[in-house]
Amino acid sequence: MRIKQSDFIISAVQRHQYPIDNRVEIAFVGRSNVGKSSLINSLTNRKKLAKVSQTPGKTRLVNFFLINNDFHLVDLPGYGYAKVSKKEKESWGRTVEMYLTGREELKRVVLLVDSRHKPTEDDILMHTWIKHFGYDVTIVATKSDKLTKNNLKKSEVIIRETLKLTQEDKLYFFSSLTKKGKDELIDNLFLDLATDID
Repeated sequence: MRIKQSDFIISAVQRHQYPIDNRVEIAFVGRSNVGKSSLINSLTNRKKLAKVSQTPGKTRLVNFFLINNDFHLVDLPGYGYAKVSKKEKESWGRTVEMYLTGREELKRVVLLVDSRHKPTEDDILMHTWIKHFGYDVTIVATKSDKLTKNNLKKSEVIIRETLKLTQEDKLYFFSSLTKKGKDELIDNLFLDLATDID
C-alpha cells in the first residue's frame, strides 16, 4: 500500500481526548532515542510529522496521526531515559497503561528496539506488557545501517532470544537513513489492517 496522506490529529493526555471515530489504531512504542519519530516520519514521507523531543523522556502525550483518512498511527511516549525521576517513570507508565487498557480500536503495537544493542529490561517489560494485554506485536529493530550483514544476523539472534520470540513472531530491521525495505515494512505493518488499499 502507499501512504498518500498523513495528518496530526491530537496530543492526548486523558482518555476522553482520544479519537472516537472507530478507526483502527496501530501504536508505536520504544525507548527514548530509539528512533521512533524518525521511523514514523520515514514511513509517512513527512520530515516533521512526528516531532523529536529536545528533552528525551519528557513527553507524556499520546499522539494520534490519521493515515490515508483510513486508520490512526499512535505515537506513545518514549521510555527508559536514565535521567527521568521515579515519579516521571510512574507517570509514563500510567499514560501508556491508560491507553493500552481496553482500547478496542488498537489492533497492533509496534515495539522498537535498537539493533545495535541487546534489548533492555524496559524493552522486555514492554514486550511482556503488550502480550499481557493481548495485542498483536511487531518488533522493528532500528538503526540497522550501523551494522554489517554478519552483525545483523547476530543481532537478530540476540533480540529473538532476549524477548523470547518464536520464529512466527515478526521482527524487521530498518534504517531511517537508508530507508531500505520501507515499502515491505509498510505492507507488513499496515496492509492487513487498512480498508482503503492501493
